[in-house]
Amino acid sequence: MSVATPRLLIGIEVHLQLKTRTKCFSSSPVSFGADPNTLLDPTSAGLPGALPVLNREAVRQGIRTGLALGCRIAAITKWDRKSYFYPDLPKGYQISQFDQPLCVEGAVEIEGDDGQLKRVRIRRAHLEEDTGRSTHDVGGSKSRVDLNRAGTPLLEIVSEPDLASAEEAVRYLEALREIVAYVGTSDGNMQEGNLRCEPNVNLVYANGDRTPIVEVKNINSVQAVRMAIEFEAQRQAEAYEARGETADNTPRSTRGFDDVRQVTVHQRSKESADDYRYFPEPDLPPLRIPVSYVEDLRATLPELPRVKRQRYVDGLGLSAYDAGVLTADPVLATWYEAALAGPKGQRDPKAVATWVSTELLRYVNDERLALGDVALTPEGLGELVDLLDEGTITRRTAQELFREVVKSGASPAALVAERGLARVQDTGAVEAAAAAAIEANAAAWADWVGGNEKAKGRLFGAVMKALAGQGDPAVVAQVLERLVGEARGA
Repeated sequence: MSVATPRLLIGIEVHLQLKTRTKCFSSSPVSFGADPNTLLDPTSAGLPGALPVLNREAVRQGIRTGLALGCRIAAITKWDRKSYFYPDLPKGYQISQFDQPLCVEGAVEIEGDDGQLKRVRIRRAHLEEDTGRSTHDVGGSKSRVDLNRAGTPLLEIVSEPDLASAEEAVRYLEALREIVAYVGTSDGNMQEGNLRCEPNVNLVYANGDRTPIVEVKNINSVQAVRMAIEFEAQRQAEAYEARGETADNTPRSTRGFDDVRQVTVHQRSKESADDYRYFPEPDLPPLRIPVSYVEDLRATLPELPRVKRQRYVDGLGLSAYDAGVLTADPVLATWYEAALAGPKGQRDPKAVATWVSTELLRYVNDERLALGDVALTPEGLGELVDLLDEGTITRRTAQELFREVVKSGASPAALVAERGLARVQDTGAVEAAAAAAIEANAAAWADWVGGNEKAKGRLFGAVMKALAGQGDPAVVAQVLERLVGEARGA
C-alpha cells in the first residue's frame, strides 16, 4: 500500500440541547442534576396512548440558531419516527426529522490551519427529542437508566466534511458554542451534556483510496474530541497500510471513545437510513413556518461574535488577541461595552480593554466567580479609568483601588476624595517637598547642580516619597528642573 500522507476529512454531528423550560413534546421540566427519574410524564416515559404536543419555544430557538448559522429555514417541515432499540429509549423510537429538516445550508467561519478564514458548511440542522441516560458499573455488573433527559429538545447540527485536522474541529466547536451563547439558545456546556458531538472521520489518499468513515459517538469535552480524532486518524492509517482497509472492502462503523485509555473502541457497523425505518410521525402534523415569523426572529439576532471581534479590531483599534478575549463570552463583551461608555463620550478602548482582560479576568479566575457575582460594576471601572486618565491618581493608586473596589463595589471617586488619594499637583506643595528633599540629600543635590544628571533620579524619588507617592510626576520634574537651573545660574 502507498505510504503517502493522506488527507484527513472530518464532519461533525453536534447535538445541541436547547434552553427551554419544558421538554420537546411534553410539559415535564428540563433541569440538570435532578434525582433520577423524577422529571417524567407519560409521553417521555413512552407509556401506551400518550400523545406528543409540540413545544413552540423549541421551534423558535431552533429557528434562531439556524439563522445565526446562516441557514435557510424551511417553509414546511415535518416530524418522523426514527426506530431503534436502546434501554434508555422507552418508546422504541425517537421523534426526529428525516427528509424535511428545519434548517439547511448554513456555515460557521473559523480560522483554518493555514491561517486563512475557512467556511465550514452546515448541511442541515433539525429538531429532535433526546433519549434518556444509561450508566454502567465498572465490570458491567449493573446498569441504570435515568429518563430525566428523555424528551429534552435537541437541535442536531450536521456539518459537511470540511474540517481537515483535529485543531480545526476544536475551533469549529468553540465557534459554534460562542454563537449559541450569543443568541441564548443553549448553554453549550459539554460537561452537563448540553452539547455532545460525534465526529465522522476518514482518510483520502492520493491514489483515490478512502478509508471507511468512522463515527465516534457522544464525546463530551473539547479535549476528548481532539484526542479521539487524532487517534482515529492514526488507527485508520495503520489499518490501510497493514490490511488494505478501504471504504470498498470495509463497512462504515461506529466507535466509542475511551477517555481513560484515550483510544476509540468498535461498537457496531454503522446503520443506514433504512435500518432506522423512518416514517412520518402520525401524531404530529407538518409544521408550516411563515416567512414573516422567520424575519421577525432574524430581527432579534444580536451582533454575532466574529462580527463583533472584527468591529473591535477595526473600529476600536484593539489587538486581535484582546478582541478575542473580550468577545469569547457575550456577558463579558456586554460588560466591556458598558465600561467603555463614559458620561463625556467613549473612553479609551485600549485602556478599558486592558483593565477588563487582565485585572478583572484575573480576579474572576482566581476567585472562581461568575462575572455577575463581581461587586464592581462597569460604571465603577469606567470611573477608575477616568481618574487615571485625567491624572487625578497614579497608576499605583489605581491598582490599589481596583483590588478594593472589585470586592466592595465602592465608588473609586468617592474613595479618592475621602482618603485624599488625589495626585499632588499644587506647585506650592511640590516646591515645599522639593526643598525638604534637597536639604535631606545635600550631596546628591550638589552632584546634580555640578552636572551629574544621574543624581537627578535620587532627588526625584525623594520628592515623590515626601509626597507619599501622590505627586504628579510632570509637576515634580518641572519644579526640580527650575530649581536646578536657578542654582546653576547663580
